[in-house]
Amino acid sequence: MVLAVLAKIHSCALNGLEGYSLTVEVDVGIGLSAFELVGLPDASVRESRERVRASVKNSGFDFPLRRITVNLAPADIRKEGPALDLPIAVGILAATGQIDIDEYLQTSAFIGELSLDGLVRPVTGALPIADHLSRGGQIKRLFVPEANAAEASIVSHIDIIPLHDLHQLTEHLAGRCDIDAVHSDLQETFRTDIKANSLDFADVRGQDAAKRALEVAVAGGHNVLMIGAPGSGKTMLARRLPTIMPELTLEESIECTKIYSVSGNLPANTGLITQRPFRMPHHGASSVSIIGGGTVPRPGEITLSCHGVLFLDELPEFRRDVLEALRQPLEDRIVTVSRASGRADFPADFMLVAAMNPCPCGYFGDPLRACSCTPLQRRRYMSKISGPLLDRIDLHIHVPRVEYKELSSDKQEESSAAILSRVLAARERQALRFKGGNTLINARMSRRELQRYCILEPDAARLLQEAFSNLKMSARAHDRVLKVSRTIADLEGCEKISLAHVAEAIQYRSLDREEL
Repeated sequence: MVLAVLAKIHSCALNGLEGYSLTVEVDVGIGLSAFELVGLPDASVRESRERVRASVKNSGFDFPLRRITVNLAPADIRKEGPALDLPIAVGILAATGQIDIDEYLQTSAFIGELSLDGLVRPVTGALPIADHLSRGGQIKRLFVPEANAAEASIVSHIDIIPLHDLHQLTEHLAGRCDIDAVHSDLQETFRTDIKANSLDFADVRGQDAAKRALEVAVAGGHNVLMIGAPGSGKTMLARRLPTIMPELTLEESIECTKIYSVSGNLPANTGLITQRPFRMPHHGASSVSIIGGGTVPRPGEITLSCHGVLFLDELPEFRRDVLEALRQPLEDRIVTVSRASGRADFPADFMLVAAMNPCPCGYFGDPLRACSCTPLQRRRYMSKISGPLLDRIDLHIHVPRVEYKELSSDKQEESSAAILSRVLAARERQALRFKGGNTLINARMSRRELQRYCILEPDAARLLQEAFSNLKMSARAHDRVLKVSRTIADLEGCEKISLAHVAEAIQYRSLDREEL
């Protein structure tokens, strides 16, 4: 066996949603048989020694009985995950002369987990890795597992080479086997992957007031809280919200795909996420699972619902620290997770939709069933939602019990398509209003934009002043009412905000802190 001095193999790792270039340096020297990994590998990377050893042997190659030192550079960043199996194996084969170190190898990068028989298994984060490597210009091709080829090929300016096993790779590098690069037409993939949602608001009987409020919420990108007895249809309404939201733009689709790729939630052989996410975590979820985190920072539910809906059912049952942790992402639309191993920024541009009962038993105010809760129990239950969090929810709506005559009626309910047409018209007005700026929807207006675009008619201004005093609104609640009023006016095609628009917006503040 002829030993090379040193083999350097290009690869890539992830920090949050962003990739960073990584070099796997392999030295096979004289000495007692050993296999050392350095460069801050975590447990999953250290375990790659046994996977690589078995994979190389079972693929028909010689594994050197010498001192092997593998350095993962840069050495000051912790490496995690099995994606470095493949570049480590390629480095050992190159350092022992079993494959040639030539220009082709030097301009290639590798990611992939190896099974004991040499198969290349899929890894997380192939899309952001390919995106990062395509920017530098030095790497011309990226070798990925076959299952990751669809998502990685979304990136242009780099050839994506799908691999089935380690033996196929060595045959390709030796020129005895051609593997065609996978390329995708991004625009065509985006168009063909869009699928119709099977849910529809036409399935919801009654609840006209709640549907109207949800239409307003989606039109302006506002957060909403639904209060109603068990079985009144809160979850049914929430699940249909994505059907009245505008389709994802290409940029939003790519960002969602990156998030799902990094988190390991991307469906197999999926090129792009083209449906707006709808996430519904259980109320027992921890702060880390909702916000994100872990020893190595990973996206949480607020990031997985980016550009979509985060639905928190039974809102008061969530842990207090979880609810309070939502406050900053709701304002900044980004969450920063800091750990000893590093810091990562994750997008959190989601629409919060929450649901709750009016009391612990669920029947306070119900016309048919008596409430068994005491006033003290109701106050304690409602006080689980803090005032600052409630201020950040623009609309508070009551979802009453559906009457039998509505359930049994033959009346044709309005479809999601009809509601969506009005939402799109309102969004177009907002796009024209904010053209050239960073704001896209009413819910994101700054204080200066509020003063510029929320012009109230005199009687509307007087009503808002009275409501501010009588309901003891906070400054944030005042601004939320203005933003919702602007959205209601946009739905009606009005430039100025009238009395009716403000009155409707105030009705959506029924749970302001003074009433708790």
